[in-house]
Amino acid sequence: MDRSERRTVGVLVERRRLDSPWADASWRPVAIVPEQPQLAPWTVLEEAGGATLFHAGPAEVALFPSEAENYRHNLDGGRPSIYVVLRRGAGEPGMRLLLATVDPGEVDAHSDAGDDLIEALPLPAPLVLRMERFVARHYVPRPFHKRRRDRADTEALARHRPDGAAPQETPHGRS
Repeated sequence: MDRSERRTVGVLVERRRLDSPWADASWRPVAIVPEQPQLAPWTVLEEAGGATLFHAGPAEVALFPSEAENYRHNLDGGRPSIYVVLRRGAGEPGMRLLLATVDPGEVDAHSDAGDDLIEALPLPAPLVLRMERFVARHYVPRPFHKRRRDRADTEALARHRPDGAAPQETPHGRS
């Protein structure tokens, strides 16, 4: 039985033109629309002052019981966030929506790639309530377990001669 929950949201992204020899524009996710608008991906919503606001498209936000602890940390952080990941694309407009997630652990995996643009946005109130209910149903605290180190085998750490003979005592210690 699949106990995961999924919800589709809309993602709004801003492209701002730059006067720079290194980049022609800067990209930034700016908002999440809790209800998916019926618009095609990368529909222009507004253009003003060198900035273009796009509806980047739909993103599925999935909640899995095995990740409830990560969702709880997100909620307990003081500012519940949804993370939007954008990646450069070959077609117009030059960027593509990769995902939106509420799992900070998943974001860490994408930050290792180096080329992805990741932005934390405020989690809309309807999604906060949904995530709180999900965590209440699925979060199971894990008891803290302190690891114990194995005792070192001092003979295994000793220096041995290549021929297998025992080390000889000298006036300054073993040889």
